[in-house]
Amino acid sequence: MNLGSVLRNKRKEKKLTLKAVSERAGISEGFLSQVENNVNSPSVETLIHICSAMDIEAGDVLNMVKKHEPLVVVRKDEWNDADLPDSGFVTRRFFPPENRRVIDTAVLVLDPGKSLPVRKNIKNAQEVLCVLKGKIDLVHADTMISLSEGDSVHYWSNPEKQAVINNAPIRAVVLWVGTL
Repeated sequence: MNLGSVLRNKRKEKKLTLKAVSERAGISEGFLSQVENNVNSPSVETLIHICSAMDIEAGDVLNMVKKHEPLVVVRKDEWNDADLPDSGFVTRRFFPPENRRVIDTAVLVLDPGKSLPVRKNIKNAQEVLCVLKGKIDLVHADTMISLSEGDSVHYWSNPEKQAVINNAPIRAVVLWVGTL
């Protein structure tokens, strides 16, 4: 199990919200969401604050974390009732940054009217989107493609003019894969 998953599971076991833990830990709700979803890693001091906010020991959490996971599963119930920060989206990475080498993968959950920021500093990268639930629009250069549940697209990244937007009235869930 990775650090983000352990923290998310402990928070849910204690029936705490992202907002409650982030306020107690003195960090933003968005940053805590990034930590739980393996987008970002906390400093040791911040990890201690997060654990303290949940009344758990940081050492116990670290003991639950393996150095490198050979296999990560994201179950449907993890994205069906995902806790979203104020941004209205969450990126649930399969592996933490230090364990990504060639590709990056995530399950993206977007509330209606929200969009995902484009990856920065990417050159000659490819991406794949597969809509698992709902509908999204992919803006790519001068083209906008609407994708519904079950639809997929593979494209070359265009960081200057690219966006994934949920213009539908329901939450969208998308499997995303991108080269590094």
